Amino acid sequence: MSARGIWISIACGVLMGTFYPLVTKAMSGPSSLGPYSVVFFFAIGTVLCAIPVNYLFMKKPLTGAPPVNMSGYFKAKGSWHLWGVVGGVIWCTGMSFNIVASHANIVGPAVSYAIGQGATMVSAVWGVFIWKEFATAPAESRKLIPAMFVCFLLGLGAIAVAPLIGQ
Repeated sequence: MSARGIWISIACGVLMGTFYPLVTKAMSGPSSLGPYSVVFFFAIGTVLCAIPVNYLFMKKPLTGAPPVNMSGYFKAKGSWHLWGVVGGVIWCTGMSFNIVASHANIVGPAVSYAIGQGATMVSAVWGVFIWKEFATAPAESRKLIPAMFVCFLLGLGAIAVAPLIGQ
């Protein structure tokens, strides 16, 4: 494992951990937004952020690979771009359901977030077992995969039961 990879993972974890409390805060208080307004602004923010961030990562890839020109983006097959859009629509739909569920009185934000992160677990299962993304990884890395699944499930469980413990 490289120190660079660990720092990237930590930074991504911090960013992932901070966005949902901000989304929840936008829906609380007397002048708050409704869940559908939050989804609308979140989607706009995602699109506006993606363009400069993608450009930055093309010019300075995190992997240390050589920079890529924007012309390479436009040379890719249209179906690849279409699948990217389809993925974004699926993600936004799931995020919509998640935010609406967290705004309802039946399911609170913590439980809704835990359920939403189940999608991340499904993608990890697909990556490891279906697409075999770690088949050529060093043996030390492959040994950590079961621990990752256990820690992830324990974390989701802790988030899900946290509201019950506070009562």
